Amino acid sequence: MQATWKTCARFWNSLTVLQKLVVGYLSYVLAGWLVLLLPICHEQPGLKALDHLFMAASAVSTTGLVTISTADSYSFLGELVLILLIQAGGLGYMTISSFLLLAASKPLSVERQQLNMAALSLPVDFDVSRFVRLVCWYTLVVESLGALALWPVFADRPFGEALWTCVFHSISAFCTAGFGLFNNSFEDYRGNVWLNGTLIVLSELGAMGFLVINDVWRSLRSRELHVTFTTRVILWSTAILTVAGTVLFWLEEPAVRMAPWQETWLASLFQVMTAQTTVGFNTVPIGALSASSVMLLTLMMLIGASPAGTGGGMKTTTISALWGHAVSVLRRRPVTSLLGRVIPEVRLRAAVANAVFYLGTLGLGVYLLTLVESSPFVDQFFECASALGTVGLSRGITGSLTPLGKCIIIALMLLGRAGPLVVGMSLVRPLPGTEPSSTEDVVV
Repeated sequence: MQATWKTCARFWNSLTVLQKLVVGYLSYVLAGWLVLLLPICHEQPGLKALDHLFMAASAVSTTGLVTISTADSYSFLGELVLILLIQAGGLGYMTISSFLLLAASKPLSVERQQLNMAALSLPVDFDVSRFVRLVCWYTLVVESLGALALWPVFADRPFGEALWTCVFHSISAFCTAGFGLFNNSFEDYRGNVWLNGTLIVLSELGAMGFLVINDVWRSLRSRELHVTFTTRVILWSTAILTVAGTVLFWLEEPAVRMAPWQETWLASLFQVMTAQTTVGFNTVPIGALSASSVMLLTLMMLIGASPAGTGGGMKTTTISALWGHAVSVLRRRPVTSLLGRVIPEVRLRAAVANAVFYLGTLGLGVYLLTLVESSPFVDQFFECASALGTVGLSRGITGSLTPLGKCIIIALMLLGRAGPLVVGMSLVRPLPGTEPSSTEDVVV
């Protein structure tokens, strides 16, 4: 046994920071899968091991795609395991354990600081210990308030069931996981303004990223406005995407125009939000959407949320940098600028590389899925975009995937959580002195 531990220690110490990040997420999936295999976690017999692996990967990657019903297949213990995996995956590798060490007045090792910086995409000059405390306390407060806000919606249920429903969906929404205890997501609550509003706020607070929250906290403490360039880009891009997407969805989608006008706007906002923040809930049947709406939601899923947050996708900052570069080329400017600021070349190169790796991974995933599945191509493309973007929206083909198809989607979900570019860089040994200490130099 001692020899085994020494071998594992030598293997771990031989890994780079980015390799440790990838291995860490895989270890979460493996641990969750082994626990979900226990019969005590099951509500019904006959569940397949591959489905449990799929659910564990979906939870850690905070995706929300499911091959079996969460509520019908798992006992309370199984649901608890899933929500713990979601919480760990949403906050980032080692964040929770680092917070517990800090709470016990123990300093973080250099390795832990590097892993937290990589997992949270922090700049190299950040105070990691302070930021980890802020992230964990902020998460606890927001999720608690979210569960409290959901209480009036589910208060008519038995107390224990109502409490668990509120807590489960609050954590799932904030971590942009998309896991729910209802088989049709929130389609039965499409006109419930309070529920929709609460889920929108929770999802946006998670998807905007902890860097924005850090700026807000600094402003509140110093009573002076501290808004970094990254925060400005995140807020502007999120607002533009949400407003434009909502209007386009409202104009083009027949499924929402048949409802009262207040409900059509609410459903349009919610569905665009759930794709852009990558939370993956839905209040309208995704399989019944028009082709134009499917295309719109796919674009939103590809763009995704913001860095250092709980959402996935290419990230709003990457798309903003590429947009700024395109505009600068059209205007024949010698440098790339955005919102009045020059974008450094290293960030622009990272944005281009991130987009290339992301779209290349998506293309490969779609190609492989078409080889093993017989469902319509549009549904397969949407499924792959949802998996890589860690969104969780589906046009109804997830449960009918072949074993190979499930493995492809599992790989896409895990790649989406760690980031295709980060995974790629973890496979290539860097030149001496060139390895980034955080993913700030990898993803804009």
